[in-house]
Amino acid sequence: MEPRRRIQVLAAVVLLSTAFLGVQALSAAEKRPLPDDNTTSGAYPGYTLVSTQSYDSFRNDNGDVRLVAPDGETVWRYDPPNAFVFDAELTDNGTVLVSMGESARAPGVECPDEYGGTPQAGTPDPFRCIHNRVVEVDFETQDVVWEHAWYDAFPTHHEVHDADRLENGETVIADMGNDRVFTVDGSGAVTWQWNATAHIAEDTEFWDEHVPKDSQEEFRRQGPESDWTHMNDVDRLDNGNVQVSIRNFDVVLEIDPGTDEIVNVVGQPDDHAVMNEQHNPMRIDGGTVLIADSSHGGPAGADRVVEVDAATDEVVWTYDGTGSGTKLQWPRDADRLPNGNTLITDSRNSRVIEIDRNGSVVWQYSLAREGGIVYEADRVAHPDAEAWRRRRLLGRPVSAVLGRRPRDPRGPRRGRRPCRLGRGRLARPRVTRSPGLPTSGFRPCLIDTSETVPAAT
Repeated sequence: MEPRRRIQVLAAVVLLSTAFLGVQALSAAEKRPLPDDNTTSGAYPGYTLVSTQSYDSFRNDNGDVRLVAPDGETVWRYDPPNAFVFDAELTDNGTVLVSMGESARAPGVECPDEYGGTPQAGTPDPFRCIHNRVVEVDFETQDVVWEHAWYDAFPTHHEVHDADRLENGETVIADMGNDRVFTVDGSGAVTWQWNATAHIAEDTEFWDEHVPKDSQEEFRRQGPESDWTHMNDVDRLDNGNVQVSIRNFDVVLEIDPGTDEIVNVVGQPDDHAVMNEQHNPMRIDGGTVLIADSSHGGPAGADRVVEVDAATDEVVWTYDGTGSGTKLQWPRDADRLPNGNTLITDSRNSRVIEIDRNGSVVWQYSLAREGGIVYEADRVAHPDAEAWRRRRLLGRPVSAVLGRRPRDPRGPRRGRRPCRLGRGRLARPRVTRSPGLPTSGFRPCLIDTSETVPAAT
């Protein structure tokens, strides 16, 4: 994920004071009881984009993406057939970039011989391979306007978990099954690639410096289809480096893409005092990293969200929900919002919550009745807001038109004012599912950049 860019876009839309942009470390305080309904008092304005891996069971290939209004109403849903859905993000084009893995029974999926003939032991036939897809979806028509896809072995720990659209138009992808992160351009050409086998495996500098000698067997690669790294997140940082979450090593790496060198390590393999099988780290101002410490298993079995000093590994803030009456159970995403609140996906509790600086729950969204195993959530502006429509008409990035009037090159300044959300509310969305109908000023063009990835060795 790359939440900072999306949060900055939303901040511009709602015209918040710049004072909200100075994020400070939170301090622990007594938590209030979890409210019974959706509470918006004190919540950061906007809609919430929620991706759900699956419903009722991890083996069900029925994930989706929803856009949720402040009152909890689902106003838009993308429901791909037979797919496990992980990351979803709103792009500057007003499209939605979705990372998902289709099962073998999805329409059009044909497992290659090298995967279809060797399913995971005990795996049902529909899951004999996984078709990983990063798709860009038009918000109004739900047409796929761009995609990059590849096949891999059985779904478990082989599904693509994260992809981000970069400012230069390329897409950076975390490929868990092949233990790599890479970037592709619009045509699908790989422009950069970093393989964990070359940089953190045995006989590397990282291995010698960070892997404890008495734990080396645990961190050795056990085979081409083993869940070795569980690489579940990638971000481009403001300094141009790439941040990668290596879940099974309990570390977050910062990589210089020019040299492929690891320039910073947060956490240590097998040191669970910092993090344990983390997800979706977010680098924030002040040199800290906000991390979903998914398998912490602390007091009373609670997992947690932690803020860690990226230079010292000092934990400067934690939240586990124990004071609210509902402890966190396997959180897999945490975003710091511009007003200091924190948005958290609590996967095993089937909910998304927003807490304020004091740890009080100020907003929540529950999929408990549906058994939703939520994965990621982002607070966003609605893509149908004026700024997004104007972007399509002007052909300019949202960041170039938000917060100011567009200048008409043919005359004096005549454009409409930027979208104002008065009293924290957004205009009701226009949602259409009519296939094949382009949005005003924007005609989708499907670009399929599927690649053939050799079977892991």
